[in-house]
Amino acid sequence: LLSLSLSLSLSLVFHDIIAEDFEDSYHNLTLKTMMGMRWASSFCPNARYVMKTDSDIFVNMDNLVLNLLRPDAKPRRRFFTGHVINGGPIRDTRSKWYMSRELYPESKYPPFCSGTGYVFSGDMAELIYKTSLHTRLLHLEDVYVGLCLRKLGIHPVQNSGFNHWKMSYSLCRYRRVLTVHQISPEEMHRIWNDMASKKHLKC
Repeated sequence: LLSLSLSLSLSLVFHDIIAEDFEDSYHNLTLKTMMGMRWASSFCPNARYVMKTDSDIFVNMDNLVLNLLRPDAKPRRRFFTGHVINGGPIRDTRSKWYMSRELYPESKYPPFCSGTGYVFSGDMAELIYKTSLHTRLLHLEDVYVGLCLRKLGIHPVQNSGFNHWKMSYSLCRYRRVLTVHQISPEEMHRIWNDMASKKHLKC
């Protein structure tokens, strides 16, 4: 309750927190993502691209904008990219990613992008949100988005720049990627400052 109260107080000052009426828990990540899709389609209908990422992800903004989004290029439509996973449901009840046969009877998931970070064209937010209104809810957010994409006939595009695991830091290595997972706030600050202050150095 204290953290919710603090978040709402900060939101009144900075207007940068969006909240809805459900518990912010791992099993509600799908609700949170669909809330974001709805918000983006309602308040940013002209956005060329949208990125969804976790809070422990380092994002290489220079690489993202200049090499992936390419501001001078014609905006893409029905575009979705990230680290594409081709897998199936885990039936072990001890797993964090357990999926029951009752909830998902198929033996394979459709291709989906790791929820640690992905990018999609602005038109996709409304398409995914509207598709979710008639798609059975699953608690695995990235799998669920993959189900919506399958219904839409859209295939996510693999991009090796999206890393869903941690990488040891080196300036040249991090310059080549788009995202890195499991980065603490302190590490993120240190990496950002290092990359910003050494733009002149060649790899």
